[in-house]
Amino acid sequence: MTPATRQEVLGLYRKVLQIAKKWQSASGQAGETLREKEYIRNEARTLFRKNKNVTDPKLIKQCIEECEARIEIGLHYNIPYPRPIHLPPMGLAHKQGRALRHQERLRKISKPIYLKSHEEVS
Repeated sequence: MTPATRQEVLGLYRKVLQIAKKWQSASGQAGETLREKEYIRNEARTLFRKNKNVTDPKLIKQCIEECEARIEIGLHYNIPYPRPIHLPPMGLAHKQGRALRHQERLRKISKPIYLKSHEEVS
């Protein structure tokens, strides 16, 4: 990891922690605000620690883009949790075979960048 990339990653981590410190839930209830603040801190710790040994520049760039996307979406919608994806169920594919594998591959490819690491952690 280059020094510039390291500084960018550390800056993102600090930014997430600052957001968690200032976070207010949409409902304004104190209990919910505390739960959301704790969720933001735990999610950041978990994902940054999980990816601390990543050395591939493309993967590092993808992780940075995911972090920035989740920050922007969280601030825009005032929801710290990842937004679900709305894809149609795999009702047209058979239980096994080529069609099912094809639909599973399409669903994996169509997953938004801000949800790439969510399934692995949760």
